[in-house]
Amino acid sequence: MYLQKYMLEKAMVEKVFLCRDNELRESDMRQVAVAGLETKLVVYKVKGKVYITDALCTHGKAVLTDGDLEGTTIYCPLHGGGFDICTGKAASPPCTVPLKTYPAVVEGNDIFGLLGE
Repeated sequence: MYLQKYMLEKAMVEKVFLCRDNELRESDMRQVAVAGLETKLVVYKVKGKVYITDALCTHGKAVLTDGDLEGTTIYCPLHGGGFDICTGKAASPPCTVPLKTYPAVVEGNDIFGLLGE
């Protein structure tokens, strides 16, 4: 796994390889595991842009890749609540707690997440 530590807005983050860009089709998502991180992540591609969130719904703890992605909203498969994958904001009930998001970096065909504080 490729790691690079550096400062981003005065917080220590790690640049962690997650997957290849050509492994994601348009309006697709993929769950990934990162060594040392308790939760899995989801990498999304929407309109050519890449987004990264935690993989579990903050309401029912369901795996979001089992849900439906409509535009930039991911819907939980358990209760149907939605989250905006750009901001993490809860978009529809019963979800109220935001979903954690991470900055994405695409370099060539490699997708990295900036993970940390």
